[in-house]
Amino acid sequence: MAADIIRYDLLVQDAMRGVMRKVLSDVAENGYLPGEHHFTISFLTHAPGVEISRRLAEQWPHELTIILQHQYSNLEVDAEGFGVTLSFRSMPEHLYIPFSAVTGFFDPSVEFGLRFETADEATAEEAESEQPAGPGLSAPDSKIERAPEPLRIPAPESGASKNTSDEESPNEAKVISIDAFRKKT
Repeated sequence: MAADIIRYDLLVQDAMRGVMRKVLSDVAENGYLPGEHHFTISFLTHAPGVEISRRLAEQWPHELTIILQHQYSNLEVDAEGFGVTLSFRSMPEHLYIPFSAVTGFFDPSVEFGLRFETADEATAEEAESEQPAGPGLSAPDSKIERAPEPLRIPAPESGASKNTSDEESPNEAKVISIDAFRKKT
């Protein structure tokens, strides 16, 4: 099989991040969310460029999910990421989140969602694909396909921020995963 020199998977992921950037830029420019739209955004708290308080980093050492709906302010978007002020337990906190740290972007009002692969996941997948299969585990021409991991969207809370790793919601969004575009080997 030929090597994927063009890396379509990375191009598609960049395009999907561009959708998120455009939507957030429009909201920042207009100063409000149109209609019933609201956003649930998950990001890695330890990713390079993330700016959050020590208190939040200690409370959510891996991933944090924020909701932009009613109680947010100072939404600013640049080419690399976005900044926003949210209230955590009645204390305002300003966050800066690079787009590269975002793992999920969802608009539950229209059941739209994007799930992004992180650098950690890409490295793990590459390492798995480079490992030779043990004897008798698979035929040389067989293909193993892995279904994208589903991501649950939390029920919206006004301006609330929370970690959704242990929560489930009856409302699931339609999630477009980068795995859908990845070449199966």
